Amino acid sequence: MKLTNVRLYDGLVYKDPTKKYSVTIEEGRIGEVIEGELPSKTEDVVDGMERVLSPAFHDSHMHFLRYGLMKRELDLRHVESWEEMKNEVHEYYPKMEEGDWVVGRGLDDSNFKDRQDLLTGKDLDELHLHTYMFFLHQDGHECVVNHKVLDLLKEEDEFKDIPDAFKETDDHGEWTGRFKDSAVHYIKHHFRGRSSDDAKEAIKQGIPHMLKHGITTIHTDDLNFIGSYDRLWTAYSGLEKEGELPIRVYLHHYIFKKEHLQDFLERHPHRTGEGSDHVKVGAVKIFLDGTQRLHTSAMRIPYKDQPDTTGNLIYSQEELNELIRLASENRMQVAMHAIGDKAVEQAITALEQDEARTNTYHHRIIHAQTLGEDLLYRLGKIKPTIETQPSFLMGEWDQKEKWVGEDLAPYCDAFKSIINHDIPYTLSSDLPIGSIDPFEGMFAAVNRTDLSGRPEGGWQPQEKLTVNEAYRGYTSMPTLIELNEPHNSGSISAGERADFILLDRHPLEVASDDLNNIRVVETWHDGKKVYSV
Repeated sequence: MKLTNVRLYDGLVYKDPTKKYSVTIEEGRIGEVIEGELPSKTEDVVDGMERVLSPAFHDSHMHFLRYGLMKRELDLRHVESWEEMKNEVHEYYPKMEEGDWVVGRGLDDSNFKDRQDLLTGKDLDELHLHTYMFFLHQDGHECVVNHKVLDLLKEEDEFKDIPDAFKETDDHGEWTGRFKDSAVHYIKHHFRGRSSDDAKEAIKQGIPHMLKHGITTIHTDDLNFIGSYDRLWTAYSGLEKEGELPIRVYLHHYIFKKEHLQDFLERHPHRTGEGSDHVKVGAVKIFLDGTQRLHTSAMRIPYKDQPDTTGNLIYSQEELNELIRLASENRMQVAMHAIGDKAVEQAITALEQDEARTNTYHHRIIHAQTLGEDLLYRLGKIKPTIETQPSFLMGEWDQKEKWVGEDLAPYCDAFKSIINHDIPYTLSSDLPIGSIDPFEGMFAAVNRTDLSGRPEGGWQPQEKLTVNEAYRGYTSMPTLIELNEPHNSGSISAGERADFILLDRHPLEVASDDLNNIRVVETWHDGKKVYSV
């Protein structure tokens, strides 16, 4: 098949909105790319109607299974009061299978109109449901559970290893039912196991949303939402065998202890980048700190609005160094969640070890929302990939300086500085926390405002990206971390796999504040159309 009368854009070679091209698609690969048009009435020639042909998008950081489950479980993102939440739960409860948990996601009780304080386990007992209840905050870093879950946790020896800073207590030292960060991940991982069939249905719910937004490759941390890497692998592989997985998936393995990594290495034969055509092992996922909203991300100086704390590091430097060495010795890439500058510094020190082989395995630091000149210099020398989530800026820009102070604010979400120091980067969503739409992520990276244009001129405007730089963050840059993957450079060139999209407008023709309104009109995967408007 040949597509003619298309314009090309990849943020690399093809940038001219006026030129028209013809592209041959052969056996799932891009063949000849020539300038000019072909007679559209010729057999096997399809008129592209001057649409913009671009490489399909890669999202390097998300929680896809969680996103799919939100399509089936209780979604609380729209709930604005405790009374409304109680009504939602009571309506949802009869639809549950007997013995299952009541699970709500997207909770933001800090904005409830009918109460000043946050929910606790005692509040959940007002629901009078004699089952386990778990409600997850919209950013995924905080939860509230009821007394039945607290009783489970009290019997868990391994839960005692979670830092106490992540377990909220009352004036008597008793758990309130609110937990943060690693404690949240523990609860999700240990008590909410699902079957592979259940996971498959959730994944199928999410796939059309990926294709609608032109995403055909994802890197996803799903383990906490199924409880078993074996079941997770079986779910995705089963869909691939059934011909129902029109995306490529890299499956991360979340660990908290060295023993978790050792268990994975003993039980699973594949290493990062290995697997089938569509399902591959991703990175070892490690949380180094928490989040700025909760003041649990690890900082080198105290928080401006909470000067009695600098946040929390989960590991000692020696413990992290050992984890990185063990992973690298076994051909596993590592992706470290590090938001505060102290956590980023800890990640850098671990990656500076010769045994880390960062140049070989392209280890990753997720978020890196607070940096500094010294950290940028060190990152530029070892070159791990920094995975950014620009859409977070839309809801956090007016809080940053309150958290870190005026002096450190210029090093928050320092996208341009990362590029200027020649540090590899990606743009990603952290779905379902951030926006699924890559064009919203690009909008935030290029404008550094929310969708209403605030603040005028952009927050810390020196860190704005160009459209080309932002686009590459979703196309060519993520391919650097996709190991053992031939025909995969995120470009439009002969021999590349034919994962591409058609856009209604050229990104360089629209105003920067209109980037988020560009739409994908077709998505192609392996040379086959899998979505069209």
